[in-house]
Amino acid sequence: MLRQRIRQYLPLYLVMGLEGNGRLSAVEVAREALEGGVTLLQLREKNEPMHKVLEQGRQIRDLCRKYHVPFIVNDRIDVSLLLDADGVHVGQDDIPGSDARKLLGPGKIIGISAGNLEEAEYAIAQGADYLGVGAIYATMSKSDAGDPVGTGLLWHIRQRWNVPMVGIGGITHENAHHVISGGADGIAVVSAITKQMSPRSSASLLYQTVKEALSK
Repeated sequence: MLRQRIRQYLPLYLVMGLEGNGRLSAVEVAREALEGGVTLLQLREKNEPMHKVLEQGRQIRDLCRKYHVPFIVNDRIDVSLLLDADGVHVGQDDIPGSDARKLLGPGKIIGISAGNLEEAEYAIAQGADYLGVGAIYATMSKSDAGDPVGTGLLWHIRQRWNVPMVGIGGITHENAHHVISGGADGIAVVSAITKQMSPRSSASLLYQTVKEALSK
């Protein structure tokens, strides 16, 4: 099952909405990112009408399947079910992971956000398959990301639990290696791919950076 192999899908985790980058549509951004090396993709869309989320979500899901990359939906269990996604990612204030599991079943991936040790402990107790830890650095991509926690939290989580995790928030190819050396299995990014002129080239650079850091 995908969730049993989740670590291998975490190196380069793209979180994206349905907004393009000016030159490309969201579906085109997803295609370029997958071609560049994205290993897991999450659709996080809060503003667009549901018919558009479902229509473009299916296109992005199909691209992920073409590239053998898990497709995750943020927060919305109903959208995950309608899109036959590979799982969901939920925050601390969203539906609890254990209840998400009841609705989605044993084979789906459940990711949970954590911004401190207490939240990490709760997420693990809720059956998280992986943690999204952050915000590691300051970020403009998520308005409610909170103050940056740095890479130290990754280290403390790694000392306590053997749980797969990605760092998220303000990560670029310049600082990605610090996130990996801090204990993460990968990086989750938004604008470092979606807002770049070439999502393909940006994804490729990030993937190579993470790959090198993981090999050390």
